[in-house]
Amino acid sequence: MSKKLLAVSMVAFVGTKSVLATPMSRAEYCEYRGWHLPENEDPNEPVYLVEYTDGGKPNDERHKGYITMSPKEVFDNAYHQNGSLTFGDAVVALKGGEKVARSGWNGKGMFLEMAQYTSANEAEKHPHYHLHNIPYEGLPWIGMKTADSKFVPWLASQTDVLAEDWVILS
Repeated sequence: MSKKLLAVSMVAFVGTKSVLATPMSRAEYCEYRGWHLPENEDPNEPVYLVEYTDGGKPNDERHKGYITMSPKEVFDNAYHQNGSLTFGDAVVALKGGEKVARSGWNGKGMFLEMAQYTSANEAEKHPHYHLHNIPYEGLPWIGMKTADSKFVPWLASQTDVLAEDWVILS
């Protein structure tokens, strides 16, 4: 029986996910899963046990999410540990409903969160609504919970945009 090669057209994707992971060897991963290490695989290869917590059916009773293995180099090129995220990572998290902060911020309890007027009545309470007769559009904006427990509109500084100390808060 001859093998027929299928023509496959690959399409580029860029993903952003928040996962749980722990480093181990390929042999340790196979042992953890209760599998035999294939003969042609290096038992000492560094890998990560990765758990996807944002969907997918759990495939191991010890985990709430779907687990898989990723080679260390592939994982390291795709993920950054929480607390060393870029501004882009923080924006994606904000759009996903998460709260974010900079590790380097001095104020206690400060964070950013997406905000949005939920009704025209709420927008009409804003002083600029009547002053300029600005129509209600319900567009989202980024707000900051300040150290003195106020919630104000926020605009990123150059330092914030270039920082790599962003953290997603639980």
